[in-house]
Amino acid sequence: MIDKAVAKLVRYAEQAGLIAPEDHVWAVNTLLEALRLDSYEEPVLEEDAIDLAAVLKELTDDACVRGVLEHDSIVYRDLFDTALMGRLTPPPREVVAHFRALYAEDPVRATDWYYRFSQDTNYIRRDRIAKDVQWKAETAYGEIDITINLSKPEKDPKAIAAARDLPAAAYPKCQLCVENEGYAGRINHPARQNHRVVPIEINGSPWFLQYSPYVYYNEHCICFNRTHTPMKIDRACFAKLLDFVRQFPHYFVGSNADLPIVGGSILAHDHFQGGHYTFAMAKAPVETVLAFPGFDDVQAGIVRWPMSVIRLRGAEPARLTELADRILTAWRGYSDAEAMIWAQTDGVPHNTITPIARRRGSDYELDLVLRNNLTTKEHPLGLYHPHAELHHIKKENIGLIEVMGLAVLPARLKTELAVLGEKLVRGEDLRADPLTAPHADWAEEFAARYTITAENVTGIIRKEVGCVFATVLEHAGVYKRTEAGKAAFLRFIESVK
Repeated sequence: MIDKAVAKLVRYAEQAGLIAPEDHVWAVNTLLEALRLDSYEEPVLEEDAIDLAAVLKELTDDACVRGVLEHDSIVYRDLFDTALMGRLTPPPREVVAHFRALYAEDPVRATDWYYRFSQDTNYIRRDRIAKDVQWKAETAYGEIDITINLSKPEKDPKAIAAARDLPAAAYPKCQLCVENEGYAGRINHPARQNHRVVPIEINGSPWFLQYSPYVYYNEHCICFNRTHTPMKIDRACFAKLLDFVRQFPHYFVGSNADLPIVGGSILAHDHFQGGHYTFAMAKAPVETVLAFPGFDDVQAGIVRWPMSVIRLRGAEPARLTELADRILTAWRGYSDAEAMIWAQTDGVPHNTITPIARRRGSDYELDLVLRNNLTTKEHPLGLYHPHAELHHIKKENIGLIEVMGLAVLPARLKTELAVLGEKLVRGEDLRADPLTAPHADWAEEFAARYTITAENVTGIIRKEVGCVFATVLEHAGVYKRTEAGKAAFLRFIESVK
């Protein structure tokens, strides 16, 4: 039976174009080495489609039974099946050469192939991505995206315990470093034998392109600096973003902010995120036209969005970069006591920007989202952060992806919201169950506005989760959508010189 699974994996690799027919015997033997098997008889296979996840599970199950794996748990399984796929993944030189040949014809062809390749190698695990719960919710700001993330593996208690005894490791320095390409991994660092990156140059400096293994949206890519250097929002950052969309005009690209609370999860390595997707924020219109002296060639305005967004548009990237740098410089040092905005307290800076670039035909567009990470006694996790009454849905940082209108919600909500729906249909006490008690105030309020049935409860909950996320973004906006908030926003605009 195990011979058949080996043969299926080799056939899969041939069908996906990872190996050539001439590689067949070598491929079998390299897999036997990893599986610690010393005999094999070529089986006859049917012409059925091959389920990669099922084949890898069969091979990993067998390895567990024979003691090849130290433990039968998710971390050890991932390390092992990634090693198997790494044996069948082409070397970087071939991947880069193929990408560049396609790019010379059409950037879209190049990224289409590279995205499919990243899935075919199982670097992006299609079977896990399919488990994510996704829907769209209509809000006052348009249709936003919601996803309950289930594709990241659960924490493995055995691996966590084993990791405590590991010596400190500084290689790779982080999960974004180029040194991850082909790395075997360890119990506290994912295996990457099937990972291939593409070198690119942006704004004259060496960077790399890859895809996120968790793809929260279509062609969710990551662009990262060759050097392990901290994230920094500055003039060069704006120029790099605009140069990226010059080279990949079908993609947007953006950067997380460079301060804690309002920044992303990896601030130690300079990187951007992009992809082939149009978020609600990109569809949002300009509601207040702005004019910056000396920049008559740049269209500017405040976007109708729950966060505080200045949109710049023009034909020349250098002009957008220049104006964006002036806005950033002004914002870094800007305080407004009336609007509860402080550039710094006790020497700690609070103001920064989340920037996003895209193309609009031949024009370039740059969205500058004003951010502030001030904390208060009332809001110790951040004044411009989801407030405590929303933490039952979203407590984590509001990074680039959320800013644009995609709520990445924790896995716990899949179970909690399902149980909540059942109890609402049956009219049961929400406070008596620890799974639903945190949602009780919210659910009791919206339930009073509906006639809830088994048929409509899921749709109602999803709609109301969307409303909560819109409020999350309003909390994260430094200028509120009120007359006073707009006046304060315009005071800042007047300060830009």
